[in-house]
Amino acid sequence: MSSEYSTHRLTTHQLPITKSMQFSFPKKKRLVNNRQFKAVLARGRRLSNGLLTLYMAENNCGYPRLGISVKKSCGNAVVRNRLKRLLREAFRQSQDTIPAAFDYLLMISPRWLKKTGTGKAASQPTFEQVKLCRVGFSPPNSLGGASPTLRLPTFEQIKDSFLALVQELTRRDSSQRE
Repeated sequence: MSSEYSTHRLTTHQLPITKSMQFSFPKKKRLVNNRQFKAVLARGRRLSNGLLTLYMAENNCGYPRLGISVKKSCGNAVVRNRLKRLLREAFRQSQDTIPAAFDYLLMISPRWLKKTGTGKAASQPTFEQVKLCRVGFSPPNSLGGASPTLRLPTFEQIKDSFLALVQELTRRDSSQRE
């Protein structure tokens, strides 16, 4: 019976490739150790806008790889993890539109932290505030007044910012080669 079952099972290489599989984010597409991060910082080109700082360096892999660095000054663990998830998702969904043979290192820009009041100087949001922030709702605080608005960037802002930085660095690189 088990041999009959195994002959009818589809193996992984026989499954049709879906959009979600095509834009996966496996470990081979990540910068995972300090040496890889330092290599991108040393030989990469840097560009920053009001939200993100992007370092971009060529690699020999033939596919894009992503590294993310979010400083503790961005907020508590809840905020930092949310920012990292947004950055990873922006990269994952943009893999078909960015140059393939590059390593990308993304950081939240210090200018954004100052502009929004996020960081160690600002009061740290709770987990509930971050959850409510996703839908644009700011709950009242325990004193009866409105709590300070938590201004995390939206996914669309992060994705647009990332793609704009990649496009600008690619344009600069191609104009320097000519």
